[in-house]
Amino acid sequence: MNVLVISHADVVRLLPMDACIKVMAEALRTTSQGGAVLPLRSMVWMPDRTGMIGLMPGYLDQPRSLGLKVVSIFPGNHAAGYDSHQGVVMLFEIQHGTPIAIIDASSITAIRTAAVSGVATGALARADAGDLAILGSGVQAATHLAAMRAVRPIRRVRVWSRNQDHAHKFAQASSIAVEVMATPRAAVEGADLICTTTAAREPILEGAWLSPGAHVNAVGACFATARELDAAAVARARMIVDRLESARAESGDFLLAKAEGAVGDDHLAGELGDVLLGRLAGRRTGDEVTLFKSLGIAIEDLAAAHYIYTQALATGSGVSAPLGA
Repeated sequence: MNVLVISHADVVRLLPMDACIKVMAEALRTTSQGGAVLPLRSMVWMPDRTGMIGLMPGYLDQPRSLGLKVVSIFPGNHAAGYDSHQGVVMLFEIQHGTPIAIIDASSITAIRTAAVSGVATGALARADAGDLAILGSGVQAATHLAAMRAVRPIRRVRVWSRNQDHAHKFAQASSIAVEVMATPRAAVEGADLICTTTAAREPILEGAWLSPGAHVNAVGACFATARELDAAAVARARMIVDRLESARAESGDFLLAKAEGAVGDDHLAGELGDVLLGRLAGRRTGDEVTLFKSLGIAIEDLAAAHYIYTQALATGSGVSAPLGA
């Protein structure tokens, strides 16, 4: 029995952003139609809470995929020059449950997370949106810039980061002009597209700063005790999520706003997959503020991994390694 090992470099080459956006849209539609088995992720924290390891198993009908992601999350890695998310995605074939692929998870997470935000932006943002603000300057900032450019005609980009040196390096590395802003407020005022991609535990985006008609992709906070948006920002927006069960259990942006009395359970309008299926209205008016809260779910990793695996087989990529008898 051989397993195909697929590296970070292979993932980046085999999973271009435009293709990943299409793959994510299909996976989200399939999930909202009931074509997925998706338990809540399991997490084990380090005793000092500096990091954790998470297990995200799942099954998806289309494309038919079975597997799991095992990933470590160490938010302090940004300062040390390491990716905060590291791990592997494992794929198993459906008939006998044989392992068939082990794929770098850091690159999948970076691309598929931004691609889902691209899907959300395509479905929820105004058609003429193009003034982009990015809060954060790490891996997700770079992939979100690519995803936003894939779905909207971006005419201006502003970035803010707690580490201004990182923000300037991000701007210098970009293939489009990027303005580095001194404060998050300066970055987002007047913007009609906002992506929050930080490791913040306390709000860095306030509702008072949001312009009418803005769309927000909130992706950085993935625990019930952390948030990037204040309660006013959440309350102002029509809130769409990747998965309702996950948001109710794990989204600090929602749960902390709820605990403060700013919103109730009914503030979760529904899932992005239902918007894509036409079952749920997304943006209802030009001036409505929309919010996509992304937690990242296993079917996104599985769908991306399945696509990468098929492309690897077609191009002879990866390394075949013996495993087991």
